[in-house]
Amino acid sequence: MTALRRRPLLAGAAASLALPGIARAQARPVTIVVAYPAGGDTDAIARIYAERLAPRLGRPVVVENRSGASGAVGSIWVARQAPDGDTLMLAPSTFPIVPHVLRAAAYDPVRDFSPIILTGTSPMLLVASRQSGIRTLADILAQAQAGRLQEYGSPGSGSPMHMLGEMLNRATGMRLNEVAYRGVAPVINDILGGQIAIGYVTPGAVMQHLRANTMTPVATSEAARTPLLPEVPTFAEAGYRDMDVTAWWGLYGPPGMQPAVVQTLNRHMNEVIRLPEVEDRIRALAIVTGGGTPERLTEVTRTDYERFGRLVREMNVRVE
Repeated sequence: MTALRRRPLLAGAAASLALPGIARAQARPVTIVVAYPAGGDTDAIARIYAERLAPRLGRPVVVENRSGASGAVGSIWVARQAPDGDTLMLAPSTFPIVPHVLRAAAYDPVRDFSPIILTGTSPMLLVASRQSGIRTLADILAQAQAGRLQEYGSPGSGSPMHMLGEMLNRATGMRLNEVAYRGVAPVINDILGGQIAIGYVTPGAVMQHLRANTMTPVATSEAARTPLLPEVPTFAEAGYRDMDVTAWWGLYGPPGMQPAVVQTLNRHMNEVIRLPEVEDRIRALAIVTGGGTPERLTEVTRTDYERFGRLVREMNVRVE
């Protein structure tokens, strides 16, 4: 991986996170970067947390969208910022996979960032348009074999949804092509409009459409059925037991953040995550709230980086 240029640590970073008294009115904002377009679940989650984090820090907290290259554009930008706590990033589990898939993603998700906290987890969901007539995995196989189904949508190359699509290809012998979008929202729009028949998303992004019966849930990605969608079968139930994949979101900073800064942010975020109104809003997105130590996020990041690195090599998945 190409080494990223790093800016020196600014003195007094830990003290700058919370400013007392009159200084609060003049405080610099903390920016949470979302490396995807507005309107997706990562963007929604970031805004929920930003709203509740600001009063704890005594500083404004704003969300900034820097999308492109399956999140690589925003991720690399964050990695090059000063490690003073002013710039953070809320990243989905696409983050440790993309460097294995895209040459443009020249970062190491473990080395080039400071993990702060795992904010939540969710299964992933294969959905179909109502126009397609697809209701089950068997329908997908039948249409693929008949040549009527040739592609699937994902929120971006290198996303866990992209990996699920390729894993199902490998498990079934299908050769469906990925249509890579810039986030979950445009995948949903094209499925609703019938431009694509199937796509991989996170449940929270489509709950309103499932309730309105304008989109069909086909299968979820975790080993057991999720209580969020108890009526939807898993890939494992159809015999595809190697497709147990969990989506997650984590808060990171640039590399080299002082431990005191990381711990301050971690403490405040644990408080925010446990707020009943935050839990309710996150649960409405079909996400289980997270929490815990920075080390927990480090381990989750490293585990997925290694697991999907192996899968990318085995399946020869590469996007220029």
